[in-house]
Amino acid sequence: MFLKLYVKALIAKEGFKEKLKSEKGEVNIVAIVVLIGIAVLLAIVFREQIEILLKDLFATITGSATEAITNKSN
Repeated sequence: MFLKLYVKALIAKEGFKEKLKSEKGEVNIVAIVVLIGIAVLLAIVFREQIEILLKDLFATITGSATEAITNKSN
């Protein structure tokens, strides 16, 4: 029984070593960092347009909410 457990532990240890040696994860991390960088650059470039859009959206939401409350109380 101890021998089976020892063999399974060795197999798991070797599998773990292979996972650490694998470079697949590094490519994913680089891709994520690049995508975040692009998103930040786009946010900086279009900052004013995003501000205008958000102000308009919140004004519309606030107006609709106020209208809904006043109509509900009538």
